[in-house]
Amino acid sequence: MPPTPDATAPGAAGPDREVPDRGRADACPGALRLHTADDGALARIRLPGGLLTDRQAIALAEAAEALGDGELETTSRGNVQLRGLAPHCAAELADRLRAVGLLPSDTHERVRNIVASPTAGLDTTAEGAVGNADVQSWVRELDARLCAADWAAGLSGKFLFALDDGRGDVAALDADVTLVAGPGGTRLLRLGRDGRGHPVESGREVTAVLDAARSFLAALRTHGRKAWHLREVPELLPAGTVPLPAFAGSAPAVGALRGGLSVGLRFGRASAGQWRTLVAASAGELRLTPWRGAVLPGAPADRLPGLAAAGFRTEPGSAWERATACTGLPGCAKSLADVRTDAARALDAGAAVRTGAGPDGLLPVHWSGCERRCGHPAGRWVDVLATGRGYRVTVNGANADVPEPDAAKAHEMNAVVTNAVVTNEEMAEAVAEARRTTK
Repeated sequence: MPPTPDATAPGAAGPDREVPDRGRADACPGALRLHTADDGALARIRLPGGLLTDRQAIALAEAAEALGDGELETTSRGNVQLRGLAPHCAAELADRLRAVGLLPSDTHERVRNIVASPTAGLDTTAEGAVGNADVQSWVRELDARLCAADWAAGLSGKFLFALDDGRGDVAALDADVTLVAGPGGTRLLRLGRDGRGHPVESGREVTAVLDAARSFLAALRTHGRKAWHLREVPELLPAGTVPLPAFAGSAPAVGALRGGLSVGLRFGRASAGQWRTLVAASAGELRLTPWRGAVLPGAPADRLPGLAAAGFRTEPGSAWERATACTGLPGCAKSLADVRTDAARALDAGAAVRTGAGPDGLLPVHWSGCERRCGHPAGRWVDVLATGRGYRVTVNGANADVPEPDAAKAHEMNAVVTNAVVTNEEMAEAVAEARRTTK
């Protein structure tokens, strides 16, 4: 789920590595195809651009209470997952989603993976808007045209579109097809992880995005290849012609914004009660972010104290910023630990971390219960991996548990060298040290 990359070890997809076997269909869950987990069935509801009306958001809370474990889980693509579902509830869940417009297509529901700049159109100043386009209108057009295109059903449930208004937030997520709005109506289309973009004529933005996805499928057929992502077959893609800038990848700061509010959800989870508090604080619209937060357009700042009291993050500077974790035990049988409980303990024990590393002042950190590292962020991040004996803490997945003679090499790889697996008691300090890495 890029920004959740595939559930593999960091760096698994690269120009010098073997392309994964894509001879089978991807197993991504959806709203109709539930995934069986240790804590019950799981449904993933796609929310293009993370967009929700208050009515739709309440419908999700009601479904979580009536059919699941009473909790809602946001993903690194701004989608929502319901867990603890009974296996026979799929039809009722589908009816509930259709009633509020959250299931516009049965055949295309898993390919509606679209992320977009969540604060687009909100932070206009006297000097003008920070972004260069109304990407929310692109989201709606792209979603409608995706669902209407027969060929689009052939895309993987992991295929990701990103629509960036020019601030470089979602463009840093390494989506399959990324559209970046530039000044003066200029547009650039990025294919996979190409460092150069293709100019796009203003007014043809969504058409260009769809053409890129369709050409990818056509190239796979022509060459007899199987792939889920463009980055897996870069040799089949036309090279861009315009150098792309470095993308900041910054999530919206929590707290009051120009034009609304931004809050964070701990590990992306909220109880139905917390979710209702979030909806009540909104002005009728919610935008879930790929960083497991929510932007509330038009919501006044005086609603922040109530959101903080409900358990949402509303103040920047905490160790919880940019901290994520996989499901872990007891929900996943592959996990070697209850990573969320262990991670929460470490984060609560750690002092506020503002180190100067990364666009938001600290490196992201992700706890994983096994080598699959489900849900890890894109870019550079601190990898906290359960081993069965504790946790191994590294940067960018470079092995921190290395023999002494290789320590210098590990430092060159920006790894945090511990020469040992850290215990839960040592983890808060080890993670804080890793997040101070600036190279």
